Amino acid sequence: MRNKNIRLLFLSIIVFTFFIPMSAHCQVAQEVGFSGSPNPVGSGARALGMGGAFIGVADDATAASWNPGGLIQLEAPEISAVISYDKRNEQRSFADNPGASGSYSIKLSDLNYLSAAYPFTLNEKNMIVSLNYQTLYDFNKEVQATYQYNQPFPGPSGNRDTNKETVGYLKALSPAFAMQITPVFSAGITINWFSNDLGCKWKTTYTDNLVGTFAGFPYYRNVQYEDEYEFDGVNFNLGMLWNINSFLTLGAVYKTPFDADVHYREAYQVSGSTQNTPYTVVVDEDQTMRMPASYGAGLAWRFSDLFTMDLDVYRTNWQDYVIKQADGREISPITGQERSKANTQPTHQLRVGGEYLFLKETYVIPARAGLFYDPEPTANSPDDFFGLSVGSGVAKGSVVFDMAYQFRWGNGVRMVRLGQEEVEQKVQQHTVYMSLIYHF
Repeated sequence: MRNKNIRLLFLSIIVFTFFIPMSAHCQVAQEVGFSGSPNPVGSGARALGMGGAFIGVADDATAASWNPGGLIQLEAPEISAVISYDKRNEQRSFADNPGASGSYSIKLSDLNYLSAAYPFTLNEKNMIVSLNYQTLYDFNKEVQATYQYNQPFPGPSGNRDTNKETVGYLKALSPAFAMQITPVFSAGITINWFSNDLGCKWKTTYTDNLVGTFAGFPYYRNVQYEDEYEFDGVNFNLGMLWNINSFLTLGAVYKTPFDADVHYREAYQVSGSTQNTPYTVVVDEDQTMRMPASYGAGLAWRFSDLFTMDLDVYRTNWQDYVIKQADGREISPITGQERSKANTQPTHQLRVGGEYLFLKETYVIPARAGLFYDPEPTANSPDDFFGLSVGSGVAKGSVVFDMAYQFRWGNGVRMVRLGQEEVEQKVQQHTVYMSLIYHF
C-alpha cells in the first residue's frame, strides 16, 4: 500500500507539474477581453445622452464615428472635444472556491474624442472635411482574489493569491469626408488609422501563488504570465443619410473588416517545490488580428423643430474576430480557443432615444434620454447587457456644452476563469461624457 501511495503521489506531481502549466498556458495565452462594450459605436455626450441612438441623426462632428454621411449637416466650421469618465463594478461568486468571491471596481478618465470640421462648397455641391482623434476600445481591467484553495487528495491545497491586470486602449486618427449627392441624400467616409504610435497597445500581467500542501507534503507553486500587443491597421466607416421627407431621416453605416498587424510578446513561467528549474515559455512574433465587420441603420423622427427621436439597430460579426498566429493557427480572442471550437455568435444592438429643446431668449437647453440593448460576445450565445442614459447641456452663441450619464448593466455575464472553474458575474458600469463644441 505504501508503494502504491508513493507512485500515486509521483504521478500526481508529474501531471500537476507538466500538464497543468501547459494547459493553463493554452487557455490564457491569447484571450483579448474588453472592459466596456466591445461593440463599435460612436462618441459624444449628445449621442450618449440619447442612448447611442444617433445613426439617423448624426448632425455634429462626432458623426464621423457614427455615420459620416451625416457630417454634411454641419453648416459652420467647428472644433470639439469629449472627455469621458467610467466607473465599473463587477460582483463575482465562485461556487467551488467561495473564498475568491468578491467585488471589483475601476475608475478611468480619458480624452475620448477630439475633432475639427470644415464645410465648403465645390461645383455647387456641399462638402465637408474633418479630422478626428478617438478612443474606440478599452482593455483596462483587474481581477484579484486571495482565498483558501482546496483540491481532492492528492491534489494541492493551501492559500492562493491571484491577480490579473490589463492596461491599454485602441485609439484612431480618423480623417473624414462627406458630400451632398442630391438635396435629400448625402454620403461620407471615415478612415480610421490605428497605430502603436497613437497608443494602440495593451498589456496583461498575471500572477498566481499557491502555498500549502500536496498529498500531505509541503508545497508551493508560482505562476507568472505577461503578454503585450502592439496594434497597427486601417479600416473605413461608410455612411449615408437620406431625408425621406420633412419628418423622417434614414441613416446607415458600414464599418469594414480589416486585418491588423500585431506584434505579440509573451513570457510565461511556472516554478514550484516540485521543479528543479522553472517551466518557461517565451513568444515574440508577428501576428494578424482580424477585426470584424459591423453595420447598422437608424431612423429619426422629427416631430417638430424641438423634438427628435431615433431608433437604431446594429450588428457586429464577432464570429469573424480572429487572431492568426505565426504558425498559422487561428484563435478566437474572445475565448482563447481555436476558431473552429469557439462558437462565437454575432451581436445585435437595439437603441432608442430622443431629444427635446427648450428655447430661451439667448440660449437653448436640451433634454435627452435613451434606452438600449447592448449584448457582448461570448463562447456561445451573447451575454445580455442593458442600459439607460440621460443628458442635457447648454448652447449659447458659438459655444455648445453637453453632458450625459449612462448606466449599463448585465447579470450572469462575462464568464471569468479561476483554474478550471468558470464563474458568472454581475456587472454595473457608470459612464459620464462631457463635450465642448465651438463654432467659428
